Amino acid sequence: MTYEIEIGRGKRGRRAYSLDDIAIVPNRRTRDPKDVSVSWQIDAYKFDMPVIAAPMDSAMSPETVIALGRLGGLGVLDLEGLWTRYENPQSVLDEIAGLADETNSPAVTRRMQELYQAPIQPELITSRLAEIRAAGVTVAGSLTPQRTQEHYKTVVAAGVDIFVIRGTTVSAEHVSKDHEPLNLKQFIYELDVPVIVGGAAGYTPALHLMRTGAAGVLVGFGGGATTTTRRALGIHSPMASAISDV
Repeated sequence: MTYEIEIGRGKRGRRAYSLDDIAIVPNRRTRDPKDVSVSWQIDAYKFDMPVIAAPMDSAMSPETVIALGRLGGLGVLDLEGLWTRYENPQSVLDEIAGLADETNSPAVTRRMQELYQAPIQPELITSRLAEIRAAGVTVAGSLTPQRTQEHYKTVVAAGVDIFVIRGTTVSAEHVSKDHEPLNLKQFIYELDVPVIVGGAAGYTPALHLMRTGAAGVLVGFGGGATTTTRRALGIHSPMASAISDV
């Protein structure tokens, strides 16, 4: 059975299937779930559960990072989030949870901007990562490309195991007339810890990110109320065929 299809004059491509396209139908022989391994490894770090939690305040706190790590997954803490801006962010999180459920409300947007204007405190980066390390799980923290050069030394000194550089869309090269941008290839080469970088908005940018020497590439880019990765690029959940390739 061939998976190649015509995609243009003289061009062929490999057919990919999303998880929604695949149905598992029992046949003559089935495999006991206890005999199946879904573990995976990145660099020297192995995980029993194939899950990386998104570094977002709405998903990950130091406590949930630790809980996921103990279950066998990889939790990633947002090092530009509320946990590194406030000593005790619980009251801020409670306020956000109580805001009117109107994503396009100017008042809600303005208040969110105000809350995230508090400066990032390097000592909080250190203490949050130390808390995760003390629990005995893999330590992973995330910065955007814009903040990486400012805070990466603090992150590495705190003993991070896996460094995540994550943005709405991330390119292997960035051009700016105003400042010296982050050189991903040089940065990753000189760093002593494995780097996961993304999101990649297509095949070509993903390929260039791989060539920087990153240990992993995140596919897809940030979405919101007005747009999503699936609608803009046709990238939703991982392709079943891509999973088998990996």
